[in-house]
Amino acid sequence: MPALFTLQTPRASDYPELIRVWEASVRATHDFLPDAYIVLLRDHILAKYLDAVMLICCKDARQRILGFAGVANGQVAMLFVDPEHRGKGVGKRLLRHAISELNADHLDVNEQNPQALGFYLHEGFAIIGRSEQDGLGQPYPLLHLRLRDRSGDHGADKHR
Repeated sequence: MPALFTLQTPRASDYPELIRVWEASVRATHDFLPDAYIVLLRDHILAKYLDAVMLICCKDARQRILGFAGVANGQVAMLFVDPEHRGKGVGKRLLRHAISELNADHLDVNEQNPQALGFYLHEGFAIIGRSEQDGLGQPYPLLHLRLRDRSGDHGADKHR
């Protein structure tokens, strides 16, 4: 990861770039989703979800958005990295900020996205549950994850 990047709160004028990053990321990692569903989700993201979460984005020295995360009620509701910048620490930096500064300790991930699941498990999350459908009621199972505490316990009993 280049040293010249910053985390900042995006402005409404950044939303088109957030949507571009979101769509590129989803198309690179969610090969199980049909195109029409990606378009539906994109429209939901633009119309609803960006304003419903606390957003943070990672920008490079030229102010291009490399990735972004959104947190609501202690949940990482979204974390997307431009495919050109995956594996360079952008996602890790966004996730750690979400945990330490925005108090996020749980999230959902598509069961059919093994790369994302592996990333979250590596970053200290544990699976605590599963849903057969996604948030829109479609047959894309979600895994529910919670950040493990320092003792290695995932804390499911404390939070549910």
